[in-house]
Amino acid sequence: MSNRLDQQRQKELEPERMDYAIKKLTKLGFAVTPISSVRLSFEYKGETVNFWPYSGWASGKSIKDGRGIKDLLNQVKY
Repeated sequence: MSNRLDQQRQKELEPERMDYAIKKLTKLGFAVTPISSVRLSFEYKGETVNFWPYSGWASGKSIKDGRGIKDLLNQVKY
């Protein structure tokens, strides 16, 4: 668990956000790998993209780093 102020909220929401992200990315055809209970990864344009569902942070060489699942999905759709 992180050093967030509201750890209880994170504990409740994290699994839901993880499931949502996996569902959406899988629907787009990506093979999603949960790295831990807080991070998942997938391949896009030959590079690994990491996504932290609770904070919404995405990072990788083949995308523009940023926050938000909607932003990530828009980048990898096309």
